[in-house]
Amino acid sequence: MTQTIVNAIALFILDRLFSGIDVITSSEQAATPGSAGSSLTVSVLVYLVVGLVLALVTTFIKPIIKILTLPLYILTLGLFGLIVNGLVLILVSKVTLLLGFGLEVDGFWTAVFAAFVLAILTALISVPFKNRQTQQRPEPW
Repeated sequence: MTQTIVNAIALFILDRLFSGIDVITSSEQAATPGSAGSSLTVSVLVYLVVGLVLALVTTFIKPIIKILTLPLYILTLGLFGLIVNGLVLILVSKVTLLLGFGLEVDGFWTAVFAAFVLAILTALISVPFKNRQTQQRPEPW
């Protein structure tokens, strides 16, 4: 749950930083005037859904891709991970756009660079969540 929220916040920041990355909401909510509150709710929900899809793809599909491309990871001393992260971002884009809303990525190299920035953003944003989780654990005797 926290990873979904962290991804949603990071995607919001990424959407504001890059012109090649857009999070698209449904077209119906733009057509109704005077629905600023519902528009905000729809936008937040879209970011959360895209963050959830990103968390699911990262959890279940990315490890399979990493195992299949292990020789390239070894050959490039891990730098191929940037390419894999870009491909994961493109995959999330394709999956969410099939739903009628979601993440839109302009190109491959945009996705690779955006995935690099997304990794940095999620690492920075997840720090307060990790501190809160460690404070809630009881002390062992």
